[in-house]
Amino acid sequence: MVTLPQRLFAESFGTFWLVFGGCGSAVLAASFPDVGIGLLGVSLAFGLTLLTMAYSIGHISGCHLNPAVTVGLWAGGRFPGRDIAPYAAAQVAGAVLASLVLLVVAGGSPDFVLGVNGLAANGYGNLSPGRYDVMACMIVEIVLTFGFLMVILGATDTRSPSGFAPLAIGMALTLIHLISIPITNTSVNPARSTGPALIVGGFALQQLWLFWLAPIAGALAAGVGYRMLAGQPPAPPVVGEAI
Repeated sequence: MVTLPQRLFAESFGTFWLVFGGCGSAVLAASFPDVGIGLLGVSLAFGLTLLTMAYSIGHISGCHLNPAVTVGLWAGGRFPGRDIAPYAAAQVAGAVLASLVLLVVAGGSPDFVLGVNGLAANGYGNLSPGRYDVMACMIVEIVLTFGFLMVILGATDTRSPSGFAPLAIGMALTLIHLISIPITNTSVNPARSTGPALIVGGFALQQLWLFWLAPIAGALAAGVGYRMLAGQPPAPPVVGEAI
């Protein structure tokens, strides 16, 4: 029997891996001279971090790595409400630790400037890579988180082919980044947004509200929507079923 502390450690470590791998690719490798990985590389990095953790810790904690995923699974009848706050706290802790480690590593280069590079922080308006306004950023984060949770809930449905959920979910996160890096630098994950924002501070921290509100709204809508779409009664909460 996996205990709650074990599950929380898995969530914290998994979120660390997601943020360090995903944001690290954006900060350290995206624009590296001659061999920069660019938009496609960063998108793949986020998808691969999730995919690798899904196979590694999915059987322990469900591999949510994202407060919006946890809330969406609760809304979909897959997760107990009493564990939402501990999971979210563990996820945020992992994201903050990853951001701190990334800051130390990036700071080893004389070309790194925190205020300019920003640890891949999310934002709208002047903080949006494409200068998209708050409404556009709100809409894309809600829509993409909704789609992400629909993939998660569908891929982990007992009627879906077993063993392939991590592939579908990792590819979905890659697609999400391909669409929205130019818009918000891609969140769909409040923990991923919180880590860099707490380190960068300033406007990144002031705009953090959107990257909690929009993903959670999209996740709640997906949780309810999938239960209606699937045409089945609410399932009992199942820990470790997310991926």
